[in-house]
Amino acid sequence: MKYLTTITFSATLLLMLLAGCASNLSGTSYQRGEVGAMQRVEYATIVSLRPVKIEGTKTGVGTAAGAVAGGVAASGVSGGKTGTVAAVIGAVLGGLAGSAMEEGMTRTDGVEFGLKMDDGREISLVQAISPNEVYRVGDKVRVIYNGGRARVTR
Repeated sequence: MKYLTTITFSATLLLMLLAGCASNLSGTSYQRGEVGAMQRVEYATIVSLRPVKIEGTKTGVGTAAGAVAGGVAASGVSGGKTGTVAAVIGAVLGGLAGSAMEEGMTRTDGVEFGLKMDDGREISLVQAISPNEVYRVGDKVRVIYNGGRARVTR
């Protein structure tokens, strides 16, 4: 029973840590440091749209949490040298599982915009899909940028 409780607690902790790693990469999301910052706006026409997958984060949090959870869970299998070996194996497998879980939980669908800027330049920009914004080829959009980050909005 103690073993099952440890596994349940460890898995819950891992999921909570990974949920905190998720970020929003859509055109409607701003980082705290961007609030109040002046940004440039240019206008463009969408010439192409292509669905893409945006890979998830690989911060190491999932690996660390998984290793701890796996090590703790496996250490309860038995005592002595066998328990130590089980804890090491559990930590390695838990770390691998935690890393894969973090990447999978933070992976998102995105769109690659092909844009013809009003000044004639053609650019490409990728951002996460925002459910409340629908774009079509031919739509006139704003490209907002400040430094290295840019977004497409209406």
